[in-house]
Amino acid sequence: MKIGITMAEKEPVKSETVVKDLPMPVAEPAPLGLVGLGVAAIVLGLTDLGLFNGSKSLMVPWTVFLGATAQLIAGIMDFKRKNIFGATAFTAYALLWYTVSLTLIVVIWGGVGFDMAHYGYGLIGFLVFSIFMTFASLMTNKALVAIMLGIDVAIVTLVPNVLLGPAVFPAWPCGVALIYTSAASFYGAAGVLLNTMAGKTILPLGKAIWAPSKPRGK
Repeated sequence: MKIGITMAEKEPVKSETVVKDLPMPVAEPAPLGLVGLGVAAIVLGLTDLGLFNGSKSLMVPWTVFLGATAQLIAGIMDFKRKNIFGATAFTAYALLWYTVSLTLIVVIWGGVGFDMAHYGYGLIGFLVFSIFMTFASLMTNKALVAIMLGIDVAIVTLVPNVLLGPAVFPAWPCGVALIYTSAASFYGAAGVLLNTMAGKTILPLGKAIWAPSKPRGK
């Protein structure tokens, strides 16, 4: 009795390994960004309140590394997490802090003539962005709304100080707004960190104030 072997049976079995790129989980970056904002805001705020004497040069490391770089890292991470609000807010405000830092460097060490009006009008432009980001924050939580309002007031009070000069409009109102922003940022950072690690609400952040209705069928 003959047993037939087909060509398909003679062919060796091929094994194929498929390597898939699985998305790596990205941790919640908000505490890092908010702590950076809180530290930088308190340093700048206390200076505006006149509690420090002499040059403002020692503010620069705090504004560069915490105010700017920490928020930039948080923003980039939020882009990976597809969080459009966090990504836009953190990266944009990081760039603002880099701008503030560079302005301080020019003013303190530049040794060249400059016109602060450019800085003031740039802040007005950034205020427009900050205002619509505040409206967007209404769809997040109350803690972020509180932070955004503090930033708005800080910019509003900084603009006349820059354009009109400290003799006409003092810096202390901006300092008060920055201290408030710092406190709100630290609370937000602690809330996100503790709530995420505990898996439950430890520090309430508040629900969204505005929840737009979605079109039917979506």
